[in-house]
Amino acid sequence: MSDHPPPGAERRPLAGRANFLLSQLGFHIAQAFAARLAPLGIAPNHFGLLMHLEHGEGSTQQQLADALGIHRKVMVGLLDDLEHRGLVERRRHPGDRRAHAIHLTGAARKLLPRARRVADQHEEEVLAALDAGERAQLIAVLQRLADHTGNPPGVHPGLHHPAARSPHPVASARIA
Repeated sequence: MSDHPPPGAERRPLAGRANFLLSQLGFHIAQAFAARLAPLGIAPNHFGLLMHLEHGEGSTQQQLADALGIHRKVMVGLLDDLEHRGLVERRRHPGDRRAHAIHLTGAARKLLPRARRVADQHEEEVLAALDAGERAQLIAVLQRLADHTGNPPGVHPGLHHPAARSPHPVASARIA
């Protein structure tokens, strides 16, 4: 690898660099999404885990951690937070007395459709400047880049960090 940048690269403005633009957009999109989820009493990492749980309900904590590539201590913290918010419950696993099966609560089942609408609305606003073909092309290119960097499909790196704690559990949020 050369210590010299490609010709002209050192003079390229930030607005012409893919890394900068992806970072700028990613930061903006993540902050805006977190703000939009806040009235529901959850953070983006909660949303991601709830979405995975919806399709893998009854999984053990360890199975979830393995599937998402999350350290088990981080998974325990996320699940503790979701349990505190009344969104998941741990039940004895029917096949292993030492393990807990994770299940969504009724509150989570009410919350998820609302959270998905927030996510859909947010994505629609972010992509409003693109037509359907451009959207499909952008998603395909982003998927290729994510694959190339080794990111597992459908797993956000933000799940690897402890949950953002809200002072108010979901039960006090407006979820009706």
